[in-house]
Amino acid sequence: MFSSLPIATPGLRVGLLGGSFDPPHAGHLHISRWALKEFGLDRVWWLVSPGNPLKPRGPASLERRMTACRDLVNHHPRIVVTDLEAQFGTRYTAETLAHLFELYHGVRFVWLMGADNLANFHRWEKWSEIMKTIPIGVLARPGEQIRAGCSPAARSYHNNRLPARRSTALPFRKAPCWALLTGPMMDVSSTEIRARGDWQE
Repeated sequence: MFSSLPIATPGLRVGLLGGSFDPPHAGHLHISRWALKEFGLDRVWWLVSPGNPLKPRGPASLERRMTACRDLVNHHPRIVVTDLEAQFGTRYTAETLAHLFELYHGVRFVWLMGADNLANFHRWEKWSEIMKTIPIGVLARPGEQIRAGCSPAARSYHNNRLPARRSTALPFRKAPCWALLTGPMMDVSSTEIRARGDWQE
């Protein structure tokens, strides 16, 4: 049914990093390696989206972004670049997760996001359902810590926050459960790279 699904066996701990990756950059690699270590993950899958419903500007072609992601990852043994949303025909995270849980029984998925995304998480389609579906690992972004910590999502699920010192337990926790990591950050974004003209069709 699907052309190239990544392999994951029951019990594997897999972080899911969704985004446009338009373009991918060193910051994506940084948070992926960080998540592998601090959340005790076996793999991180990059879910390269066909398009972000919250962004009016259409991204570069999926083929170009997938190629750029693979070049950046450079055969990292634990980071996998995927086009699962294009294969599933989904645009929203809740829909994508439903497909993943149907296909990968017993895999311990964790949704990964930057603190800037947590700050805006309440704008996502079915965001509360997502919270109740999958543990969420939030990684620091420059200038976003206070806004993320005061966000509607953080306030609504304050009692479900896992202390950072116990972050490796996240894949084993039942949702809703989330953890916020603070530490070394990389101040780089896809928006800035596009603005500099370093990523053009």
